[in-house]
Order: sequence, then structure tokens, then C-alpha cells
Amino acid sequence: MALRICSLDDLKPGKALRVKVGDEAIAIVRTPSGDVKALNDKCSHGEISLSEGFIDDETIECWAHGAKFDLNTGKPLSLPAYESVATYEVLIENNDIFIELEA
Repeated sequence: MALRICSLDDLKPGKALRVKVGDEAIAIVRTPSGDVKALNDKCSHGEISLSEGFIDDETIECWAHGAKFDLNTGKPLSLPAYESVATYEVLIENNDIFIELEA
């Protein structure tokens, strides 16, 4: 099931948006180069919102403790995090951002 999140124009490069889908918080990230990624918004090290973190072309860094996560795989790239966060497939159609959720 693909769920519309927002317009591509609503998400500026280098920024992230926190959205709630049911009980799940998801960070929609637009990298500085313009790619759009989606991952679970909660840092696996603590109850910190990743959408408030620092974004690079391939990573997002938790603002609280500095753990970095790969935007493509959700894998942690630095301590203190050692568990991955979930990632979601992103679709862009007619300038709208959708994420693919399992039914």
C-alpha cells in the first residue's frame, strides 16, 4: 500500500519531516542532493526523533548523541547506536511523495 505523505515542494533539500502513520513515526528525508528517503523516526539508541537530526547525502545523525544511520539501509554507522532502524520504499509521482507500507 502506497501512502501519500506530502508534495516534493514541501520538503526542502537537507531537511526532514516527521509524519505519523498509525502508531509509527516516520522520518521523510530529502538529502542535500535531492534524493528522498524514509526511515523510522526513532533513534535505536534512545527515544530521540531522527527527523530533528543532521542530514548528509547518505546519512542522518541523531542530534542528541551523534549516532549516524545509513539512509538506504537504516544500519547504524557509529556508536552509541548498534541496532538498525526500519527503512521504507519511497515513490515520487506527479511531484508527490509516497511511502510503501506493508499491508
